[in-house]
Amino acid sequence: FLTWHASYVTELSNLIKSKSSPEQSNLDDSATFVGFFPTFVWTLRDFHLDLEVNGKPVTADEYLENALGLKTGTDEKTKSFNEPRLCIRKFFPKRRCFVFDRPAQRKYLSKLETLREEDLSDEFVEQVAECTSYIFSSSDVKTLSGGITVNGPRLQNLVLTYVNAIRSGELPCMENAVLTLAQTENSAAVQKAIKHYEEQMNQKVQLPVETLQELLDLHRPIESEAIEVFMKNSFNDVDHKFQKELGALLDAKLDAFVKKNIDVSSARCSDLLKEIYGPLEEEVKQGTFSKPGGYYLYLQRKQELGKKYNQAPGKGLQAEEMLKKYFESKEDVAETLLKTDQSLTEKEKEIEVGPIKAEAAEAANRELKEMQEKLELMMEEKERSYQEHMKQQKEKMEKEQEAMKAEQQRIISLKLQEQERLLNEGFANESRKLLQEIMDIRKIGIPCTIL
Repeated sequence: FLTWHASYVTELSNLIKSKSSPEQSNLDDSATFVGFFPTFVWTLRDFHLDLEVNGKPVTADEYLENALGLKTGTDEKTKSFNEPRLCIRKFFPKRRCFVFDRPAQRKYLSKLETLREEDLSDEFVEQVAECTSYIFSSSDVKTLSGGITVNGPRLQNLVLTYVNAIRSGELPCMENAVLTLAQTENSAAVQKAIKHYEEQMNQKVQLPVETLQELLDLHRPIESEAIEVFMKNSFNDVDHKFQKELGALLDAKLDAFVKKNIDVSSARCSDLLKEIYGPLEEEVKQGTFSKPGGYYLYLQRKQELGKKYNQAPGKGLQAEEMLKKYFESKEDVAETLLKTDQSLTEKEKEIEVGPIKAEAAEAANRELKEMQEKLELMMEEKERSYQEHMKQQKEKMEKEQEAMKAEQQRIISLKLQEQERLLNEGFANESRKLLQEIMDIRKIGIPCTIL
């Protein structure tokens, strides 16, 4: 069992790569394998020997370490003996061993799958419990660089990429597999963030809102949440490609809500204007104001209805703009009534035109000012949004760096333990090689991790 698997491990450096291109350093690519290899657990079934080494009782773990002991010498036989053991010790510095007695009496061995637990050997049941307890309590969650958890779908994607590389005759590369996974995951993270934004905006924003500022105040915390959703579900976002895509989509979604708010407000105001001013328009058609003094009567009715319109709730930010447009569309009516009102002299008619023009000019200036204020608000919002992206990006990178440093330290600690064991066993040359490897890892780090 040990020899067959060890011979496979010996060739791993020729069968798998951790990075797509070699680093400009002395670090062997295989030195990083420990970063994504699992813990080594050696299980021995039907173990009938005594756990002894040189006549002294030992633990199962000590038995494994003795089995992995090296021989001194440089001949081919010694080299063949040492090489697989060195590979296991190098790639799996964290190791455990569990031995299992025969599970039951010989008469039960042919029907083990249907055997009741009480018919199993007590020693076997105890040994299985010890092994499973270790597996469940000590097995690390699979992670990628930066502490990204590998869940079921992610693991499936990685395995498929890896297997497809083998089937196509390519050299499997962990970095490429992770990058391929990142493309899929990050694209999904963008869509998940956008979905969150749309759902929350539709739920919390009741259109029309009265001002652009009010809409932006509702937008900001929801946008921040959406960015957070993306950060939690993305990784390895090279050049922040997907985060930039998210930013552009969020900007577009905000613009769409701003436009929708304008459209809803305009539609509501239009309906309200028809409802309030409809009777006045009907009176104009029937000639109610086509009489001496009719012009002033028309202005009085128009002013009264204007107050009613302004007091009506839920009009949104287009209330004044729609009222202005409505009045502009009815200017010819007022002019006609003014011209035909026989109670006014020509001089009085000329005087009446002045305030009308002044009011129109004032409304135009007010509209221009409001447009400028809205533009400035949107520009400020774009800058604030950019800063929010940068803030969360920095926080994510800091957390990933901390996780990578912790993982690197864990790997170095395990390798140092193995390096010390080799030195204590008298294999100074192998110990020096491993120490140099540790120093190189400290310089460049371990970018890809799957535990």
